Amino acid sequence: MIITTGGMSVDPDDVTRIGIAKAGADRIHYGAAVLPGAMFLLAYKGNIPIVGIPACGLYHAATVFDIILPRLLTGERPDAADLARLAHGGLCLDCPACRFPTCPFGKSPD
Repeated sequence: MIITTGGMSVDPDDVTRIGIAKAGADRIHYGAAVLPGAMFLLAYKGNIPIVGIPACGLYHAATVFDIILPRLLTGERPDAADLARLAHGGLCLDCPACRFPTCPFGKSPD
């Protein structure tokens, strides 16, 4: 697994996505319906997942990365549809004492 960070924004100066594409990533999924972490990137180079963590990863106790990482470590290959499904339960409530993963963040009703 390759983990990148350093922006992932819509700023034209952020070349992370371009660099990942030029490195030969097979599929690039950019954006997730999760806050914090809407500018999340997930790509694959062969069987290697490439993860782009937005800057929120530095400032929040739980982000989309915390939801996706366990799935990647078990060998799952989430795609654009999987990222879209995270919209249900995809809002961190910034509780004063974070209880992730025993909270509704990242949970779907199924």
